[in-house]
Amino acid sequence: MLAPRFRPLARSALILSLLVLAGCATPAPYAPMLPGQATGYTDRQLSDNRWRVTFTGNSVTPRETVENDLLLRAAEVTLAAGGTHFVFDTRDTRANTRYDAIPTGPGYYGYWRFHPRWGYDPFGPPVDIVSTTKFESYAEIVVLNDAQAAREPKSVDARAVISHLRPPPPPPV
Repeated sequence: MLAPRFRPLARSALILSLLVLAGCATPAPYAPMLPGQATGYTDRQLSDNRWRVTFTGNSVTPRETVENDLLLRAAEVTLAAGGTHFVFDTRDTRANTRYDAIPTGPGYYGYWRFHPRWGYDPFGPPVDIVSTTKFESYAEIVVLNDAQAAREPKSVDARAVISHLRPPPPPPV
């Protein structure tokens, strides 16, 4: 337990470290979602010409970026499957918002204490409510060849998507 005179110093150090970490946050990279990761793209073949594609961003990835990365992955899957165009069968973007209550003010380290049986004292410290939103975009696509695409007015040219949405290369290390 810290001595009372060091508590404000510890709190200041904690706030400073959180601000430094928040400043380092970058949007989710365009990369496959590996086991144990929470961001990136996935794709799964459902039938000969149907695929499910997803892209999940982190809390600093804008909705538009998540949707563009989904579109880019759909185009890459289409070309890899031997098609030239695709059409969306279903598509949606979900916003997953989390709310956290962070105790603030002098009561947090002072008089008010956590009581294991019933939580915080109802007259306890003031709190800041912080919300964090992460977007996940998903779609089922149907892969088409040139002849099928000519008959489908909503078809999307995979090569055109890739030429317009290819992410920039990562910065040099």
